[in-house]
Amino acid sequence: MVRPPPQTDRIRSLVVAIYQHITEFAGLPVTVFDPESAASVVDPASTAWRIEGDYETSTDEFRELFEKFLSVVDPAQVRALIIGQWGEAYEESAPVDMLVEFAPSFSALRALFLAELTMEESEISWIQQGDITPLFTAFPELEILRVRGTEGLELTPLRHTNLREFAIESGGLPGRVVRQVAECDLPALTHLELWLGTDNYGGDATVDDFAPILAGGRLPALRRLGLRNAEIADQVAAAVAGAPVVARLDVLDMSLGMLGDDGVAALLAGQPLTHLKRLDLHRHYISDEVGARLTGELPGVEVDLSDQQKDRPGDRYVAVSE
Repeated sequence: MVRPPPQTDRIRSLVVAIYQHITEFAGLPVTVFDPESAASVVDPASTAWRIEGDYETSTDEFRELFEKFLSVVDPAQVRALIIGQWGEAYEESAPVDMLVEFAPSFSALRALFLAELTMEESEISWIQQGDITPLFTAFPELEILRVRGTEGLELTPLRHTNLREFAIESGGLPGRVVRQVAECDLPALTHLELWLGTDNYGGDATVDDFAPILAGGRLPALRRLGLRNAEIADQVAAAVAGAPVVARLDVLDMSLGMLGDDGVAALLAGQPLTHLKRLDLHRHYISDEVGARLTGELPGVEVDLSDQQKDRPGDRYVAVSE
């Protein structure tokens, strides 16, 4: 089993990673594949391999690079894989078909990050995805899947019995994708993280779209829920306040969005949250007074209210959009 790093460190590092490449994934240090030095890595299972070209890399050239990786590193030992820039990611879709084609070679793969691109390489709203459904079929033992960018993203509702962590990072998550995720049957999933974003970049999801997630029926093992980077954060909080799934959570994360006093008031008026280990609301628009009330009513909960934003009328925004 791939063991993720501590929750707090992992979440914060992923926000930073929008601006710079991650150095750890699935609890493993990241190694950028270099054909000249890769063979010197004694244990291919000891690292998360990032395969990347640049914006001038063609589809054929990225495939050649990937095939070179297969010839230098024993893919049967690779446990974590990161797909970086595959060329003009704002024009060409992520290489899902290629990953599916070579999936039989990656018998030990347990963690995959699709499109780990920084904002310098491509704005998150520009990253071209596609139908990621074949990945679930091709990698039945996969435990961790992170996807960055949602332009063109599709997911046919499915059942996957081993996935433990699923995250979609976006500056604007379409409602149809939220509904597709909500219809999936993921009995082993303990961590679900959706970056809802803003309507300006396609984030048209409503609380009705993720109602099945909040009901929790298809996610019996869920313990960490992130509805992050949300323009509709106050509405999300109101929906979460009465959601059945909350009673079994250890961590509730509504950070990076436009959460304000109305959202916190809804949380406090709803079901008890004292069972949580952590409530992450960092990067918010909550007043000092309401924040103090929240922490006072949750004495045994680690409440993160760091990175308070100045709340000017009509001037709220999410952390990650374009």
